[in-house]
Amino acid sequence: MAKKLTGKRKTTKTKRKTTKTKRKTTKTKRKTTKTKRKTKKAFGGYSVSFKNRVESLEQIFGRADIPPSEMTKKLWNFIKKKGLGHK
Repeated sequence: MAKKLTGKRKTTKTKRKTTKTKRKTTKTKRKTTKTKRKTKKAFGGYSVSFKNRVESLEQIFGRADIPPSEMTKKLWNFIKKKGLGHK
């Protein structure tokens, strides 16, 4: 059999001193310089330039509906034929 505790528990409160330490905050200003960004080369080392081209999409792909795979094939044929790819 267990004993029953019928009395009140003693609670002791200890006061802790709260000390606040002031931290020095130093603000550093970063120099902002405006520089022109150089254009990066295409990833993989191959770039295609369509600059000054006058062909329409209809001239490249034709008038009929075609699937995306055929569009890719025709586009690469056009690039190779006109010499638009640069390494």
